[in-house]
Amino acid sequence: MWHLAKSYLRFLWHSGNQHGLHSPFVFDLVTKCFYNKEYRKSYQVLTAHREALAKDTREISVEDFGSGSRIFKSNLRAVNAIAKNAGISPKRAELLNRLVDYFEVEEVLKIGTSVGLATMALAVNNDKAKITTVEGCTQTSIIASEYFSNFGISTISSKVAKFENFIKDVSLKKKYDLIYFDGNHTNEATIAYFENLLKTTHNNSVWIFDDIYWSEEMTEAWLFIKNHPEVTVTIDTFQWGFVFFRKEQVKQHFVIRA
Repeated sequence: MWHLAKSYLRFLWHSGNQHGLHSPFVFDLVTKCFYNKEYRKSYQVLTAHREALAKDTREISVEDFGSGSRIFKSNLRAVNAIAKNAGISPKRAELLNRLVDYFEVEEVLKIGTSVGLATMALAVNNDKAKITTVEGCTQTSIIASEYFSNFGISTISSKVAKFENFIKDVSLKKKYDLIYFDGNHTNEATIAYFENLLKTTHNNSVWIFDDIYWSEEMTEAWLFIKNHPEVTVTIDTFQWGFVFFRKEQVKQHFVIRA
């Protein structure tokens, strides 16, 4: 926890907003998407989904293949507790929903489904986006898929597999417009996912890494990614790390309050 607190203080010291941004690409992203306050009808669905999960007291046995939980002491967990403690926040869900629309993405990969809050945010009212979401735990994947069906979302393809196995099987011909990484929060696994999925990028791909300050080793993985020669632009929002591969841009790193 000390690493998290120290990292947040450092983030506050170095972070800014849209003022002083010298990249037109990043300036537009921040002003037109990050800070967009316009209400979207999709937010109603996201709220209804969150409220439904909050009422779901069913207990499931969770298989944890990653770095473990700081909240749960047992693998037997209530669905509403998972949604509350491990799910994406309402603010982040709305931003994720805007990002899919802003970048007009069509092929999305979500590493880590849990009970589906973030995956739903990627899908709602973004009918052009075909979303593949991968979860290692069978029971949480079943719960997530149940809610996708209940809310009439047909653009999500749910897969149950260990992340490393799924990633190794991704076709060399497959290109993703957006990948959201929210799975195994370890240095080794994060770097392995990054390196193995580089083959799926194109010039306008955007990757989002969750919990980049989760631990010292997760932050080390983030630094490795920032410095990788294939990466040209990164945006650190503390919770998320955005990665871009735009060849026309000089290498720049931004720290933005979002």
